[in-house]
Amino acid sequence: MRVRAYIVVAMCVVPVVAGAQSLTSARDSWWWDEAWWSRGQLPSTTNYPVETRTTSYRNGDVEIPVKVIRPKDGKKHPGVLFVHGRRGLDDLVTLHAVRLAARGFVVFAPDLFTGRFIAPLPNEHDYALEEDLNKGLDLMLKLPDLAGSKVCTYSHTRGGYYTLKLAVSKGRQAKELACYVSYYPVWQDPNAPEPMQVYQYAPEINELKLPTLVFVGEHEQYHRKRVIDTSVDTLQRNDQSVTYIVYPGVGRGFDFRPENVRTFADDLASKDAIQRAATFIKQHLK
Repeated sequence: MRVRAYIVVAMCVVPVVAGAQSLTSARDSWWWDEAWWSRGQLPSTTNYPVETRTTSYRNGDVEIPVKVIRPKDGKKHPGVLFVHGRRGLDDLVTLHAVRLAARGFVVFAPDLFTGRFIAPLPNEHDYALEEDLNKGLDLMLKLPDLAGSKVCTYSHTRGGYYTLKLAVSKGRQAKELACYVSYYPVWQDPNAPEPMQVYQYAPEINELKLPTLVFVGEHEQYHRKRVIDTSVDTLQRNDQSVTYIVYPGVGRGFDFRPENVRTFADDLASKDAIQRAATFIKQHLK
């Protein structure tokens, strides 16, 4: 019998990996850092000045604009496909992409809504966006400043659904994708009936094979968190590699909440998450 145990450390609550029966010591946990505990050493952080360039690509008659944000050093770096959520690729979300690039990545961020004249915060999901994203990955893989032949996806909210479909329905997880990272992802078809939004997850979860890292705030909307919880349980039962981190004291949008409503807890959670995400991505894009 698998037991879901939660470990509270600093600002995160993390379920034990699938197959664990009990936890006798924090030293047995994946997050344990012996160098910090025994010798007081903290991991060093590399901060890169970044630059942004714009480009675009086409899917039929539709032109999709893209921001490519990368370290300003002229060198090759691992690639991350950054997929916005329901807000669109606005200024606050773009800042998140900048923070990710500053960790040492070439961040490819398509603006999926603008190409199809979709206003921010749409209720319905336009399925054409899935192929738009698929075409974007093709262009990204041709960038001359990418290190390696694979990239990782990085998303939030509805972008989590787009990247799930990219990995599974478009078949890109087999060759071109190395890992999946998402903040409070939508893991159900946004057009599905309301009961399915609360009680079921997207069937593509059953086919997700990528190493997965998910961040959620403790105060996430109930229907969203419930679907993520059950999806993570399914991935664990399928013996898939999944790390699920829940931050106490924060809700949705903790990674980009603006100054007038931002809290200390938001800042702690967002800094911890992007550091963990960077480490996770680099491990899978060696």
